[in-house]
Amino acid sequence: MIYKILIPVFFMSIISYASDHDDYSDERGMTKLLGPDTYLRCANFLSNPKSQTYELSYKRTSTMPLSPFAGEYKPKFLPEIAWAGSKQVFTMDVLNENVNNGNQGTQMDALGHFGYTDEVWTGEGEADLSSLKYFGNFKGKEVKPSPDSPLKKLGIETVPPIITTAVFLDVRKHIFNGRAMKAGEYVTVEHVEKTIKKSSLNKRGILPGDVVLINTGWSDNYQDPDELGIYYTKAPGVSYNLVKYLSKKKVVGVGLDTWGVDTFANEDEYGPERSQNPEGIANPAHHYFLTQAGIHTLENFNLKGLAKDNVELSCVIILPLMTEGSSASPIRPVAIGNKSAS
Repeated sequence: MIYKILIPVFFMSIISYASDHDDYSDERGMTKLLGPDTYLRCANFLSNPKSQTYELSYKRTSTMPLSPFAGEYKPKFLPEIAWAGSKQVFTMDVLNENVNNGNQGTQMDALGHFGYTDEVWTGEGEADLSSLKYFGNFKGKEVKPSPDSPLKKLGIETVPPIITTAVFLDVRKHIFNGRAMKAGEYVTVEHVEKTIKKSSLNKRGILPGDVVLINTGWSDNYQDPDELGIYYTKAPGVSYNLVKYLSKKKVVGVGLDTWGVDTFANEDEYGPERSQNPEGIANPAHHYFLTQAGIHTLENFNLKGLAKDNVELSCVIILPLMTEGSSASPIRPVAIGNKSAS
């Protein structure tokens, strides 16, 4: 029984985190809600001997599906290195210098990942960034003073450890009867509300400070080695009305089993919900979550374990790397929860 006493003590020690680190209060969005309430929500899952740990990330390999926006991912593994005058031998590995490390594999975006301007860029000539703004109404030059500078505001290092409850919404199961969603299809407010009503989340719903994880089934196309090459070409995503709905719920992060929370498809494949998108915004979910609501986008999540065991509520722990000035970070998120009846 001693672990039931130690768990609350452990969480109370975490609560002092903010006082020992830099103050990024003006650069944080919904992560401001993380604290005693969200930490203690996790206590029941951590103290339950029946709880299991679920990996929510994929292995990072040179053969995994790769984002076309982030450069190649080619780790180089060096030969063993002997230490002169010692019996010790150590190993090392390095990444190729052109890789955008944070935007490959299971990842989360910093709030500084997306900004927006007053005018649409046509694609010709240089974009006019004089009106560029980011979350918190930070101006472009405040966030990124020069083209080759790191982010001076809203970088991934401003994100605290995310320890809270995760709401798992299996729309593949509850809405599409087990069928994986197709490219161009949208998860809607109606889908989410119906899924909650059909699940054990009916009375609880979505609380401020939660992380929301949505299973679309698109991860069926995630293969390693990526022989099909389908995963990064298209994707289902969340509708703009759902983006605003989840933002009103004040969630901390939204993650899907896709490479982006937005919907990507051929022109003739988009669902009617596309008409909700604001004019001049190519990635409406990224835009609103990151620049307006202060909600982090979570990408390439492996939700198969949660779906298999029907884990609709769990404690989630997400720790981004404190890479100063980076717009994203690779993560190894885990969920701690219990199997439930189908």
